Amino acid sequence: MATRIVQQVLYLEVANRLRALIQAGELAAGEWIDEVRLTQEMGISRTPLREALKVLVSEGLVRLEPRRGCFVNELSGRDLDDIFPLMAMLEGRCAYEAARKATDADLQQLEPLHDRLRQFAAGGQVDQYYAANAVIHEAIQALADNRWLSDLIDGLRQVLSLSRHKSLALPGRVAQSCAEHLAIFAAIKARDPEAADTLTRAHLMRQLDALHVLAKDDALAQDPLPSGTVMQGGVSEAATQNTGE
Repeated sequence: MATRIVQQVLYLEVANRLRALIQAGELAAGEWIDEVRLTQEMGISRTPLREALKVLVSEGLVRLEPRRGCFVNELSGRDLDDIFPLMAMLEGRCAYEAARKATDADLQQLEPLHDRLRQFAAGGQVDQYYAANAVIHEAIQALADNRWLSDLIDGLRQVLSLSRHKSLALPGRVAQSCAEHLAIFAAIKARDPEAADTLTRAHLMRQLDALHVLAKDDALAQDPLPSGTVMQGGVSEAATQNTGE
Protein backbone atom coordinates (compact mmCIF):
# COMPACT_ATOMS: atom_id res chain seq x y z
CA MET A 1 0.00 0.00 0.00
CA ALA A 2 2.80 2.46 0.88
CA THR A 3 4.54 1.80 -2.46
CA ARG A 4 1.35 2.51 -4.39
CA ILE A 5 0.86 5.86 -2.60
CA VAL A 6 4.43 6.95 -3.36
CA GLN A 7 3.96 5.97 -7.01
CA GLN A 8 0.76 8.02 -7.22
CA VAL A 9 2.47 11.07 -5.74
CA LEU A 10 5.35 10.68 -8.20
CA TYR A 11 3.21 10.68 -11.33
CA LEU A 12 1.26 13.68 -10.07
CA GLU A 13 4.53 15.52 -9.50
CA VAL A 14 5.60 14.59 -13.03
CA ALA A 15 2.26 15.85 -14.37
CA ASN A 16 2.81 19.15 -12.58
CA ARG A 17 6.30 19.44 -14.08
CA LEU A 18 5.06 18.70 -17.60
CA ARG A 19 2.16 21.12 -17.20
CA ALA A 20 4.59 23.86 -16.19
CA LEU A 21 6.84 23.11 -19.19
CA ILE A 22 3.86 23.39 -21.54
CA GLN A 23 2.58 26.61 -20.00
CA ALA A 24 6.08 28.11 -20.15
CA GLY A 25 6.37 27.19 -23.82
CA GLU A 26 9.34 24.90 -23.21
CA LEU A 27 7.17 22.15 -24.66
CA ALA A 28 5.61 23.99 -27.59
CA ALA A 29 2.19 23.48 -29.12
CA GLY A 30 2.36 20.63 -31.62
CA GLU A 31 5.68 19.33 -30.28
CA TRP A 32 6.26 15.59 -30.04
CA ILE A 33 6.94 14.56 -26.46
CA ASP A 34 10.24 12.68 -26.28
CA GLU A 35 9.59 10.22 -23.47
CA VAL A 36 13.13 8.85 -23.42
CA ARG A 37 14.65 12.32 -23.04
CA LEU A 38 12.18 13.32 -20.33
CA THR A 39 12.74 10.19 -18.27
CA GLN A 40 16.48 10.83 -18.39
CA GLU A 41 16.15 14.51 -17.50
CA MET A 42 13.73 13.83 -14.63
CA GLY A 43 15.49 10.71 -13.40
CA ILE A 44 12.32 8.60 -13.51
CA SER A 45 11.08 5.46 -15.24
CA ARG A 46 8.62 5.38 -18.12
CA THR A 47 5.72 4.27 -15.88
CA PRO A 48 5.17 7.50 -13.89
CA LEU A 49 5.78 9.55 -17.05
CA ARG A 50 3.10 7.67 -18.96
CA GLU A 51 0.68 7.96 -16.05
CA ALA A 52 1.38 11.71 -15.96
CA LEU A 53 0.74 11.97 -19.71
CA LYS A 54 -2.65 10.30 -19.20
CA VAL A 55 -3.51 13.08 -16.75
CA LEU A 56 -2.54 15.74 -19.29
CA VAL A 57 -4.51 13.98 -22.03
CA SER A 58 -7.61 14.11 -19.81
CA GLU A 59 -6.99 17.86 -19.29
CA GLY A 60 -6.71 18.50 -23.01
CA LEU A 61 -3.09 19.65 -22.86
CA VAL A 62 -1.72 16.58 -24.63
CA ARG A 63 -3.05 14.28 -27.33
CA LEU A 64 -2.11 10.67 -27.96
CA GLU A 65 -1.71 9.54 -31.56
CA PRO A 66 -1.61 5.77 -32.17
CA ARG A 67 1.84 4.50 -33.17
CA ARG A 68 3.23 8.05 -33.05
CA GLY A 69 3.19 8.93 -29.36
CA CYS A 70 2.10 12.00 -27.43
CA PHE A 71 2.06 15.58 -28.71
CA VAL A 72 1.39 18.89 -27.01
CA ASN A 73 -2.07 19.94 -28.10
CA GLU A 74 -2.74 22.84 -30.46
CA LEU A 75 -5.94 24.85 -30.26
CA SER A 76 -7.60 25.56 -33.58
CA GLY A 77 -9.58 28.69 -34.35
CA ARG A 78 -12.72 26.59 -33.91
CA ASP A 79 -11.53 25.47 -30.46
CA LEU A 80 -10.94 29.07 -29.39
CA ASP A 81 -14.33 30.16 -30.72
CA ASP A 82 -15.98 27.35 -28.76
CA ILE A 83 -14.08 27.82 -25.49
CA PHE A 84 -13.76 31.57 -25.02
CA PRO A 85 -17.51 32.36 -24.88
CA LEU A 86 -17.86 29.69 -22.18
CA MET A 87 -14.91 31.07 -20.27
CA ALA A 88 -16.29 34.59 -20.60
CA MET A 89 -19.62 33.47 -19.18
CA LEU A 90 -18.02 31.61 -16.26
CA GLU A 91 -15.48 34.28 -15.34
CA GLY A 92 -18.18 36.92 -15.73
CA ARG A 93 -20.20 35.07 -13.13
CA CYS A 94 -17.14 35.01 -10.84
CA ALA A 95 -16.86 38.78 -11.10
CA TYR A 96 -20.60 39.09 -10.45
CA GLU A 97 -20.35 37.03 -7.28
CA ALA A 98 -17.16 38.78 -6.19
CA ALA A 99 -18.89 42.17 -6.43
CA ARG A 100 -21.68 40.83 -4.22
CA LYS A 101 -19.52 39.08 -1.63
CA ALA A 102 -16.23 40.99 -1.37
CA THR A 103 -15.55 42.57 2.00
CA ASP A 104 -13.52 45.72 2.55
CA ALA A 105 -10.62 43.52 3.61
CA ASP A 106 -10.92 41.54 0.36
CA LEU A 107 -10.78 44.73 -1.67
CA GLN A 108 -7.70 45.88 0.23
CA GLN A 109 -5.96 42.65 -0.74
CA LEU A 110 -6.89 43.13 -4.40
CA GLU A 111 -5.50 46.67 -4.51
CA PRO A 112 -1.76 45.81 -4.55
CA LEU A 113 -2.38 43.09 -7.14
CA HIS A 114 -3.78 45.70 -9.51
CA ASP A 115 -0.97 48.10 -8.65
CA ARG A 116 1.56 45.48 -9.76
CA LEU A 117 -0.44 44.79 -12.88
CA ARG A 118 -0.34 48.48 -13.77
CA GLN A 119 3.42 48.64 -13.15
CA PHE A 120 4.16 45.64 -15.35
CA ALA A 121 1.95 47.02 -18.12
CA ALA A 122 3.66 50.40 -17.98
CA GLY A 123 7.08 48.74 -18.11
CA GLY A 124 6.19 46.44 -21.00
CA GLN A 125 7.05 43.40 -18.88
CA VAL A 126 4.82 40.92 -20.65
CA ASP A 127 5.76 37.74 -18.77
CA GLN A 128 5.38 39.43 -15.39
CA TYR A 129 2.15 41.02 -16.55
CA TYR A 130 0.76 37.65 -17.59
CA ALA A 131 1.63 36.13 -14.20
CA ALA A 132 0.06 39.05 -12.30
CA ASN A 133 -2.98 38.88 -14.56
CA ALA A 134 -3.42 35.19 -13.74
CA VAL A 135 -3.21 35.89 -10.00
CA ILE A 136 -5.99 38.49 -10.29
CA HIS A 137 -8.26 36.11 -12.22
CA GLU A 138 -7.70 33.46 -9.55
CA ALA A 139 -8.29 35.96 -6.72
CA ILE A 140 -11.63 37.04 -8.16
CA GLN A 141 -12.53 33.41 -8.68
CA ALA A 142 -11.76 32.74 -5.01
CA LEU A 143 -13.95 35.67 -3.93
CA ALA A 144 -16.85 34.18 -5.88
CA ASP A 145 -16.64 31.24 -3.45
CA ASN A 146 -18.40 28.73 -5.70
CA ARG A 147 -16.54 25.43 -5.99
CA TRP A 148 -18.70 24.19 -8.89
CA LEU A 149 -17.91 27.32 -10.86
CA SER A 150 -14.23 27.05 -9.95
CA ASP A 151 -14.00 23.44 -11.12
CA LEU A 152 -15.39 24.36 -14.53
CA ILE A 153 -13.08 27.35 -14.89
CA ASP A 154 -9.99 25.44 -13.78
CA GLY A 155 -10.58 22.81 -16.46
CA LEU A 156 -10.98 25.34 -19.25
CA ARG A 157 -8.11 27.47 -17.96
CA GLN A 158 -5.75 24.52 -18.30
CA VAL A 159 -6.67 24.16 -21.96
CA LEU A 160 -6.54 27.88 -22.70
CA SER A 161 -3.06 28.08 -21.23
CA LEU A 162 -1.95 26.66 -24.59
CA SER A 163 -2.72 29.99 -26.28
CA ARG A 164 -3.89 32.60 -23.79
CA HIS A 165 -0.49 34.22 -23.29
CA LYS A 166 -0.22 34.77 -27.06
CA SER A 167 -2.93 37.43 -27.08
CA LEU A 168 -0.56 39.80 -25.26
CA ALA A 169 1.75 39.77 -28.30
CA LEU A 170 -0.71 41.99 -30.18
CA PRO A 171 0.60 45.59 -30.14
CA GLY A 172 -1.30 47.61 -27.56
CA ARG A 173 -3.02 44.58 -26.06
CA VAL A 174 -1.16 44.72 -22.71
CA ALA A 175 -2.25 48.32 -22.08
CA GLN A 176 -5.80 47.52 -23.20
CA SER A 177 -5.93 44.43 -20.98
CA CYS A 178 -4.71 46.43 -18.00
CA ALA A 179 -7.38 49.09 -18.54
CA GLU A 180 -10.02 46.36 -18.71
CA HIS A 181 -8.83 44.84 -15.44
CA LEU A 182 -8.89 48.20 -13.69
CA ALA A 183 -12.46 48.78 -14.91
CA ILE A 184 -13.52 45.37 -13.60
CA PHE A 185 -11.91 46.12 -10.25
CA ALA A 186 -13.69 49.48 -10.12
CA ALA A 187 -17.02 47.71 -10.67
CA ILE A 188 -16.26 45.22 -7.90
CA LYS A 189 -15.30 48.03 -5.52
CA ALA A 190 -18.55 49.81 -6.42
CA ARG A 191 -20.46 46.62 -5.54
CA ASP A 192 -21.94 46.59 -9.06
CA PRO A 193 -22.36 42.90 -10.01
CA GLU A 194 -23.91 43.53 -13.42
CA ALA A 195 -21.12 45.86 -14.52
CA ALA A 196 -18.44 43.48 -13.21
CA ASP A 197 -20.02 40.62 -15.15
CA THR A 198 -20.37 42.62 -18.38
CA LEU A 199 -16.85 44.03 -18.24
CA THR A 200 -15.31 40.62 -17.52
CA ARG A 201 -17.12 38.99 -20.42
CA ALA A 202 -15.91 41.74 -22.73
CA HIS A 203 -12.37 41.31 -21.38
CA LEU A 204 -12.32 37.62 -22.26
CA MET A 205 -13.83 38.14 -25.70
CA ARG A 206 -11.25 40.81 -26.52
CA GLN A 207 -8.58 38.20 -25.83
CA LEU A 208 -10.25 36.04 -28.46
CA ASP A 209 -10.33 38.97 -30.89
CA ALA A 210 -6.61 39.53 -30.33
CA LEU A 211 -5.84 35.87 -31.04
CA HIS A 212 -7.80 36.03 -34.29
CA VAL A 213 -5.94 39.16 -35.41
CA LEU A 214 -2.59 37.51 -34.62
CA ALA A 215 -3.60 34.34 -36.48
CA LYS A 216 -4.60 36.40 -39.52
CA ASP A 217 -1.30 38.30 -39.41
CA ASP A 218 0.63 35.02 -39.19
CA ALA A 219 -1.27 33.64 -42.18
CA LEU A 220 -0.52 36.75 -44.22
CA ALA A 221 3.15 36.61 -43.26
CA GLN A 222 3.39 33.02 -44.43
CA ASP A 223 1.43 33.58 -47.67
CA PRO A 224 1.53 37.32 -48.41
CA LEU A 225 0.32 37.06 -52.01
CA PRO A 226 -3.24 36.07 -53.02
CA SER A 227 -3.66 32.58 -54.42
CA GLY A 228 -2.99 32.51 -58.16
CA THR A 229 -0.98 35.76 -58.19
CA VAL A 230 1.71 35.77 -60.88
CA MET A 231 4.84 37.88 -60.41
CA GLN A 232 5.77 40.06 -63.40
CA GLY A 233 9.04 41.95 -63.26
CA GLY A 234 9.00 41.94 -59.46
CA VAL A 235 5.43 43.34 -59.31
CA SER A 236 2.45 41.08 -58.77
CA GLU A 237 -0.16 40.91 -61.50
CA ALA A 238 -2.84 41.37 -58.84
CA ALA A 239 -1.20 44.62 -57.71
CA THR A 240 -1.10 45.89 -61.30
CA GLN A 241 -4.78 45.12 -61.73
CA ASN A 242 -5.67 46.79 -58.44
CA THR A 243 -3.98 50.04 -59.45
CA GLY A 244 -5.67 50.01 -62.81
CA GLU A 245 -2.36 49.85 -64.68
